[in-house]
Amino acid sequence: MNFIDTEVAPLGMGCWPIGGEMYSDDGSSLGYTNSDDKESIRTIHAALANGITLFDTAAAYGAGHSERLLAKALKNRPESQLITKIGIAINEDNKQLSFDDIAPAAVIPAIDACLSRLKRERIDLLLLHCNDMSVEVAGPLFDQMEVALEAGKIKSFGWSTDFTDRVDAMAGRSRFMAVEHAMNVLADAADMQRTIEKHRLTALIRSPLAMGLLSGKYTQGSAIPPNDVRAGQQGWLDYYIDGRPNPAFLQRYEAVTELLQTGGRTPVQGALGWLWAKGKRNIPIPGARTVTQIEGLAAALEFGELPAVVMAEIETLIVRDSGIDGEQRAR
Repeated sequence: MNFIDTEVAPLGMGCWPIGGEMYSDDGSSLGYTNSDDKESIRTIHAALANGITLFDTAAAYGAGHSERLLAKALKNRPESQLITKIGIAINEDNKQLSFDDIAPAAVIPAIDACLSRLKRERIDLLLLHCNDMSVEVAGPLFDQMEVALEAGKIKSFGWSTDFTDRVDAMAGRSRFMAVEHAMNVLADAADMQRTIEKHRLTALIRSPLAMGLLSGKYTQGSAIPPNDVRAGQQGWLDYYIDGRPNPAFLQRYEAVTELLQTGGRTPVQGALGWLWAKGKRNIPIPGARTVTQIEGLAAALEFGELPAVVMAEIETLIVRDSGIDGEQRAR
């Protein structure tokens, strides 16, 4: 798949889970539990060994920690391609994030800070990390990204957003090449997929495994650790309620579990195959923090997309809400 002028496999590694601790203004946890830096580095190396060269991170992930880990793990690995995001202010000392609107004058310094943490001269793809920011506010930020592009600090840019009107407004810009949006077999995003196809962009799929719900390891009795982001009360946590899997989503998953395992796949591999079958422009970026996880994800590349007959049968068994099931959120 041609992406940012480089051929990459249609699968990336999401690096939110390896970031570790991070907190919102009110002290709520926005990080995943059980991250271990040594295992994270082994996981990144295992991704490379299994054909995954695209890594998706953000300044916000661990308040800079995810970027620093990638710099350490990817030293002297020129085949690696890095996506990072700006738009959320970070405090590396206390791991706190601030969601105030970013000013245009802060864009270049934010890019420079990412480059410093990543130990790179140029970012392959820079995304705006403000999902629901208005077009009027975002426009001047993208103007500054174009300045950064001309200066050689970034190769291309895009937006992490679930709003099609934002994409329509920015897609005509030179080197606006990708949209990161939420989508999975439990929560489709047909409108965004049509918009991406219309503008011939690349779709980076976040939440491809419904924040772990599609792993099959959770039941209604499962409890998420209290310091894990999925145990929080954020309005966008549709897949989990009060620290437990959302019964509505579990019901959808149970309805299609057998079909996702077609041909010897695991449910996770089937969920990725569903996304590939939905669109040739789709690159899922599931999060991983262990070698076992990334090796299982990479094995999905051998299976490829789900067969058309299976895709059709899934649609007869699963009933989704309209839109993208609450994924239109500031994340």
